[in-house]
Amino acid sequence: MTGTTLGPMTTYVLVHGAFVGGWYWDEVRPRLEKAGHTVDVVPQLPSCGADPAPLGDLAGDVETVRQHVESAEEPVVLVGHSYSGMVVTELADHPDVAHGVYVSAAWPARGASLLDLLGTLPPLPWVEPGEDGTLRPVDDVGLLHEWLCADVERERAESLLRRARPQSIASFATPSSAPERMHPVTYVICEDDATIPIGAQEAMAAAADHVERLPSSHAPMFSMPDRLAEVLGRIR
Repeated sequence: MTGTTLGPMTTYVLVHGAFVGGWYWDEVRPRLEKAGHTVDVVPQLPSCGADPAPLGDLAGDVETVRQHVESAEEPVVLVGHSYSGMVVTELADHPDVAHGVYVSAAWPARGASLLDLLGTLPPLPWVEPGEDGTLRPVDDVGLLHEWLCADVERERAESLLRRARPQSIASFATPSSAPERMHPVTYVICEDDATIPIGAQEAMAAAADHVERLPSSHAPMFSMPDRLAEVLGRIR
């Protein structure tokens, strides 16, 4: 099974990962729209932001994305990158999701949190806990570049990485309910990803209906937006 047919064009809901915002899809969205698709980008998950005080957990993120899914006029392809794979998983049984897509994203088993998944991977030296209940990228932009987007030109990468914001620890600690999946799934493996090593991606992708591969870092939306848009554009 490779997908559900929605017609010649598709409606996408694109969800950003941790520490960033909807702007992470700024180079992919216009490419999909130019191809005739409808694209709804979730602008900001409530678990991430400049002010630590109001930051929520996974449940708040799921509710935000659910509203976007349900406001569409037809079934959607729901795309999650990195942390937001946790969100895509929570909506696995939603009737308005026609296809789920994980772009180098967390795909947890029932009862597992993102912290549980990260505990099975090599440590992430570019993340540090704060005393305010958040996780934050370190100030070393060079280290962030190495781990997150080494295949993006350094000067351009720095301007992107400096936009990173705190993420609530609660969002990483919430266990997944992982409801029974009611739609097909595509997993996009990023083969040069330092944050989620290819072995971990392969293990999660084993449960997918279809697997795509990109020779990219953890941020293909910046290093190869044309190829990522092409991959997403084939999903129905």
